[in-house]
Amino acid sequence: MKQIVAIVKPYLVEKVLDSLKRAPLEACSVQEVKGYGRQKSYLDQYEGSEYALAFLPKVEITLWVDDARAEEIIRRIVAVARTGRMGDGKIFVLPAADKDSVIDIASHTPSTAAPAKRRRA
Repeated sequence: MKQIVAIVKPYLVEKVLDSLKRAPLEACSVQEVKGYGRQKSYLDQYEGSEYALAFLPKVEITLWVDDARAEEIIRRIVAVARTGRMGDGKIFVLPAADKDSVIDIASHTPSTAAPAKRRRA
């Protein structure tokens, strides 16, 4: 299993997520983040805004996928998020924990185990 972390421009998040709707994902999380990469020396072009000399807003999309599907997911993200300009973002591909080491909070069982039947109160 792979963990794919994509840092993208905020206005492209919906397009990226739309491109992943039918993708074979195990799980996905999205959060707003701030940071900078190579464009840090270009921060002066944002002068006058609240981000002058500060971090730039980005969105982090974290995905967990099977090893065999990782390249497909990366291609989908790049196809949508790439503008060809500095600051498009980054994609990090990391080995993920074994499925057996992921615990479902509700049932307190490994995520690969069948979910426990719960009765509604």
